[in-house]
Amino acid sequence: MAKKIKTLIKLNIKGGEATPAPPVGPALGQHGLPIMDFVKAFNDKTGEQKGTVLPVVITVYEDRTFAFIVKKPPVAELIKKALGIQSGSKKPGRESAGKLTDRQAREIAEIKMDDLNTKNVEQAAKIVKGTARSMGIQTE
Repeated sequence: MAKKIKTLIKLNIKGGEATPAPPVGPALGQHGLPIMDFVKAFNDKTGEQKGTVLPVVITVYEDRTFAFIVKKPPVAELIKKALGIQSGSKKPGRESAGKLTDRQAREIAEIKMDDLNTKNVEQAAKIVKGTARSMGIQTE
């Protein structure tokens, strides 16, 4: 028989760096989950992506067990990594934080393809460019 799902928790955690501190501890604690079990499992699974922000969806079951899925990093994180910058522009539209080439946009689109709502690389690249523009990054 399938376990009954109690709730889903969505968090953004740096790969290999989960700790019982917020946001992890309080989010899991309120559902009575073993926090250290999750921290250990998450860090083991994401150790090779250390320091990269990763969205994680935790499925909480009524018997106080859990399962989790780690998704690809957010598009904004991938753009910052591709351009080697710490953050987007403080004044998007007025100040530029860098320039994203078509090739870089396509590469990021291909990495994120599973999580985007399209199967067309061209459309996915447009989504990536839209995110870049909202961060104050010029696109080709």
